Amino acid sequence: MISKNFKYRIFTSILLFLLLYLFFKFDFILIYFLIIFGVLSIIEFSSLTKKIPIKKINFLMINIFFSIYIFIFCLTFFFLSASFGSKIILFITLLGCIASDIGGFIFGKIFGGPKLTRISPNKTFSGAIGSIVLTNILILFLFYYFLNIFGKEVIIFSLMTSIFCQIGDLFFSYLKRKAKQKDTGSIFPGHGGILDRLDGILLGVPAGLLTLTILY
Repeated sequence: MISKNFKYRIFTSILLFLLLYLFFKFDFILIYFLIIFGVLSIIEFSSLTKKIPIKKINFLMINIFFSIYIFIFCLTFFFLSASFGSKIILFITLLGCIASDIGGFIFGKIFGGPKLTRISPNKTFSGAIGSIVLTNILILFLFYYFLNIFGKEVIIFSLMTSIFCQIGDLFFSYLKRKAKQKDTGSIFPGHGGILDRLDGILLGVPAGLLTLTILY
């Protein structure tokens, strides 16, 4: 029987693919989403860190840093979408992040095995490998199909994208564990908040694009 969590993952992935298509086709939808995403992310992060026992000055500094990071992330996303060539690379990176999440979940469920870390009990070594494998397969295919590029640089780019997607996921899992909170929000019934769905993307996309910039 298919678990409820698996159904949620499938639904979220389909929704993300649909959103990516709309973002790619219509710039005004992308702009509206970036604004909504930025505001809700900052609100969720503030609400989450408020429940973690830290000094007020640390709370303030962490939230200022996160707000600046989100602003730069959204601004970079917008500017890269202005050029068709950079938009293709950006959206391939996003698809790689989605593949990382799906690969980790499926491989983890099928193969199980030793836990990756205490931070997130559901994360396994098999899931981590599955994330890397599926991300590499998808990105290698998309780079060759759309850009006619194939080589070790693309493999390194895929590897870094998946690794940092997983680090982003673990980072927010750590914060939720410290805050004794299951989800970052409740905007998606049964799915959690914006940061629950896009946590890996926040690190995976910048790390992937930076790696690609260095390699090329």
